[in-house]
Amino acid sequence: MIYSCCVFVYCLYECFKQEKSISYLLIVILLVFSVAVTVVYLQWKEPVFHQVMYGILVGSLVFRSVFIVSWVYPWLRTLCYTSLGVFLLGFFLWNIDNLLCDTLRETRHRLPPVVGAVTQLHAWWHILTGLGSYLHILFSLQTRATYLKHRPKVQFVRGVWPTIHGEDQKRS
Repeated sequence: MIYSCCVFVYCLYECFKQEKSISYLLIVILLVFSVAVTVVYLQWKEPVFHQVMYGILVGSLVFRSVFIVSWVYPWLRTLCYTSLGVFLLGFFLWNIDNLLCDTLRETRHRLPPVVGAVTQLHAWWHILTGLGSYLHILFSLQTRATYLKHRPKVQFVRGVWPTIHGEDQKRS
């Protein structure tokens, strides 16, 4: 989670650079951060530490995303806030699962198997985080493609699954 989120952070903070430009300083900072979190977590084995470090990365993504949709590309608000909302819903359900784990486990034993499976809130965290991350990837792609003067559009496969498609603008 930490490493993939660092890739998101890099992409979103570097999306307004020229095509051939690379920010080695940001790469080094994110790499050192990732390795440091890994080493500390392997020694300390405290889940809250990992969650806080992940939260810092997600917070930097949210900060940058809100900046982009507030000042640069306001028409991307829907995609940005949908990805954030889906992710936060998963995070909320995961925390409920952490707080009420024993109660939910006992309740699941009394429910039919299908209903019990749906109440696996930790599983919903993974599903919603994956979907929120996918939507955030689309947001990042659309931001970068727009900056590079492509005309990206969100299209839906079978009316449900969003994808990004773009075409080059005619150069004058």
